[in-house]
Amino acid sequence: MSRHSATLPSVTSAHDVYAPGHLGELTQVIDPQLVDAVLDETDSRERRVRLLPARVMVYFVLALAFFEHSSCPAVWDKLSAGLDAIMVTRPCASSLSRARRRLGSAPLRRLFEILAGPVAAGTQTASFYRGLRVVAVDGTTLSIPDEEALTWRFPKHIGEVKEFGYPLLRLVALVECGTRALLGAAFGPDTTGELGYARSLLHHLDHSMVLLADAYYDAFDFLEAVTGTGAAFLLRSTRKRRPAMRRPLPDGSYLTTVCAGKYKAGRGYGRLDVRIVEARMTVTLADGTRRSELWRVVTSLLDAERYPAHELIALYHRRWQVETCYFSLKSTILDGRVLRSRTVPGIEQ
Repeated sequence: MSRHSATLPSVTSAHDVYAPGHLGELTQVIDPQLVDAVLDETDSRERRVRLLPARVMVYFVLALAFFEHSSCPAVWDKLSAGLDAIMVTRPCASSLSRARRRLGSAPLRRLFEILAGPVAAGTQTASFYRGLRVVAVDGTTLSIPDEEALTWRFPKHIGEVKEFGYPLLRLVALVECGTRALLGAAFGPDTTGELGYARSLLHHLDHSMVLLADAYYDAFDFLEAVTGTGAAFLLRSTRKRRPAMRRPLPDGSYLTTVCAGKYKAGRGYGRLDVRIVEARMTVTLADGTRRSELWRVVTSLLDAERYPAHELIALYHRRWQVETCYFSLKSTILDGRVLRSRTVPGIEQ
């Protein structure tokens, strides 16, 4: 692609006004023709020729995520820094803000849906376990600005006397272990729990996967829904669950049945056959203090010969890769800051 163009390689100097949207590294990964197709599909293309066309703003919004420590005009300067030979108009912050509002969130959401997905090849052992692709789900919260334009959608927490803290956005992501590639993500007000958002991600699962999750996801309806996708699951059991041993297995694990807590007309009490693996975890702290705890892992991988208990315990630790994914987002990219946008569409972008 010509370094003088943010659109197509054949663009002439008459259209060099679009050049500031060219971010070399991003346009090598996200082709401008793909961005154009997404803009057409979401009906987000500008109705008249503008100094800040929709395609340029898509790359600008993506760049905002890379340069969280920079102001909007400063990010624009980074985008146009390599275009010394072209006369580039430097838009003010309000112009960039209006252009973002015109763009909306639909193109970014659709672009994510197209690009998200597993990337590991079968030779990447960290991403597979005995032929199953290993994925993990977990949630986190992000702080957003304390603005009236946001709190109607993302309400603040209310104590006994008054509201406190920043408004929070809840984010739940489905991540491929080994590569930390995102398969899907759902977010919204933290008044909805993780399970509510996680259920909207289940369509990304299939029979070729095993899902890892922490104890929060040990809910019968969720496990039943995961099983319905064809995927296997491996997660930590809650302390409240007291499974009865139905049949012991040679590797020390045992089979049991978990049941739904509520009766459903025409179905009775739902039942799900699972396997329980128990392990005693001992942690030694820096001061020499030792703490021991019984962990109970529940899985739909029932074959003890094919999926030995000690392998499943080791496999469960890969779940922490979704935590390191969030660490990259919150501590490295955001560096503890709140999200910059002060409008709901901007937050969604």
